[in-house]
Amino acid sequence: MTEPTRPEAPEDYKLLVPRDWFRIDLTLDRWRPQLKTFVDQQAARRPMSAEAKQELWTNLRNTAESGVAQGALELFLRTESAVGVATPATLLISLLPMRGALNAPPNEFAEALSARRETAADVSVVSLPAGETVRVGTTTTLDLYVQMPGEVGYLLLAFAVPLSGIKSPLGELCEAIAGSLRWV
Repeated sequence: MTEPTRPEAPEDYKLLVPRDWFRIDLTLDRWRPQLKTFVDQQAARRPMSAEAKQELWTNLRNTAESGVAQGALELFLRTESAVGVATPATLLISLLPMRGALNAPPNEFAEALSARRETAADVSVVSLPAGETVRVGTTTTLDLYVQMPGEVGYLLLAFAVPLSGIKSPLGELCEAIAGSLRWV
C-alpha cells in the first residue's frame, strides 16, 4: 500500500492587484524610498499639511517595518480620501511557514485564531481557488490565511480598509483580489 502523495510546495504565487494600487517590495532594502515616493505622490495630489504628511509616513513606515519583522513580502497601498486626510487601504502579504507538527489544518487554525482574538471578529474557513482559507474579518480588516500546497504553511493576505470598511465596494475588491491568488 502506498501513501497518498502530497502536492509539492509552490515556488511562488500570482495575485491580480489593480494598477492603481502602489506596490512596495518588502524583500528588498529599497522599500523605504518606495514608501517615500508614495507619500510624496499623495501630498502632491491633495492638500496635506506637513503634519499630515509626516503622520502618513510614520504610520506606513511602522506598518512596513512590522510586516518585514514578521516575514512580509509585499505591501500594496491604495488611497481612500476623506476631508483633509489621505488614509490608504493596504494589502500586506506575508509568508507564514509551518512545517510538520506546526502545520495546523484550516479548521484547527481557525479555532486557534478565534480563541486568541481580543476583539470581535468573524472567523471562518472558506474555499478559494488557491485552497482552503481561514477568513478573519472585522469592520475594517480582512485577514485571509490561505493554506499552501505541500503542507508548508499559509500565505497571509492582510487587508485594511480604514475609511470605507470591508462591507463596501473596496471591501468587495479585496475579496476579488484574494480570489485571484494562484500558485506557480
